[in-house]
Amino acid sequence: MLSATARPYIEASVPVLREHGLKITQTFYHNMLSAHPELKNLFNMGNQANGIQQQSLAAAVFAYAANIDNPAALAPVVKRIVHKHAAVGIKPEHYPIVGQYLIGAIKQVLGEAATDELLAAWGEAYWSLANLLIEEEKSLYASTASTAGALMTLKVARKVFESEHIVSFYLQHPDGRKPGDFLPGQYISVEMQFEQNKRRQLRQYSLSDSSTAPWWRISVKREQEAEKPEGLLSNWLHDEVKVGDLIHATPAFGDFVLDPVISDQPLLLISAGIGITPMLSMLNSVRDLAPQRPVFFAHAARSPAWQSHSLDLQEARYRMTNLQTALFYESLEGAHGSIGGVYQGRMDITDLWPAVLHHADIYLCGPLGFMQAQREQLLQAGVAASHIKREVFGPDLLDHLL
Repeated sequence: MLSATARPYIEASVPVLREHGLKITQTFYHNMLSAHPELKNLFNMGNQANGIQQQSLAAAVFAYAANIDNPAALAPVVKRIVHKHAAVGIKPEHYPIVGQYLIGAIKQVLGEAATDELLAAWGEAYWSLANLLIEEEKSLYASTASTAGALMTLKVARKVFESEHIVSFYLQHPDGRKPGDFLPGQYISVEMQFEQNKRRQLRQYSLSDSSTAPWWRISVKREQEAEKPEGLLSNWLHDEVKVGDLIHATPAFGDFVLDPVISDQPLLLISAGIGITPMLSMLNSVRDLAPQRPVFFAHAARSPAWQSHSLDLQEARYRMTNLQTALFYESLEGAHGSIGGVYQGRMDITDLWPAVLHHADIYLCGPLGFMQAQREQLLQAGVAASHIKREVFGPDLLDHLL
């Protein structure tokens, strides 16, 4: 709880953060990573390069200030941050460093407006949130029987080309065991060492197969601009990693999850592009554990050449009598023999399956603009926001708080 002294300063900061929040977080990351380059091993440098990380932190700081008396609204955001922190191995000793440079950035950007009282209030607010995150992360590490930053050595048992642009890697322990349990929708972090092992990068990949399978599967899209940080690890997996190779990865984390046997409500899975991966994990898990559940699976891709995992969809349609699928393409060239209903143009679920919208569990994953458009269509159709779950960790995660 914030003290009565600090609270007015935090509340008064809301309009200031709306105006200067992004500049503050840009300054924070620049100063901190310049002074502590070793932290680049933890942060996603692709998201640093494209600005998503700075925007996300700015939105989070603003949302925290604007909802300081509404912990229920902040709880889902805190939960998602905790899972992301665990996936990269954040430790309690990292928090003093972050706090030092965040408060320093507020002072640097606001100048004389950053009074001692304001900085003290934000120091108190920061540690209130940091201590909450530290405790939640401790609990999550304990529940997954892992320690912060711990990696497993996994063997690539199979490498399967799913489409022209996507490759699946089937991962097991070197002795052939499954790496561990997970819930459909969760992800793992994969490590890449580079610059003669002086630096490393972690990147998260959704698990894309059934939670009952004797392996973990990740499905990786080749990035077209390989020289950018976000393409470094994905293209390394495509080009360099072979069957029999060993890689290092974390346990599974993530709160965008489905319990495939807990409900018999209709399930609506909506995705685009590489966002299909967690949806396939959900679909295949329902296929194995609750095959009678009504499932509606809609996916958007550029064209049939970009469509991946056709064999997964074929098997699901064969084994699930209550499954309906719809594939949306910008171009129908090469669509002969595609699985399920095929449509050209933008996806509109409210026209496709209007009868199930209001009593379905709905999951969304894909590019940010796609998810925003689909969510808005569903809300305008009267679907309750609480029924729509999204795999988002950028600023859009906080749009209900801003």
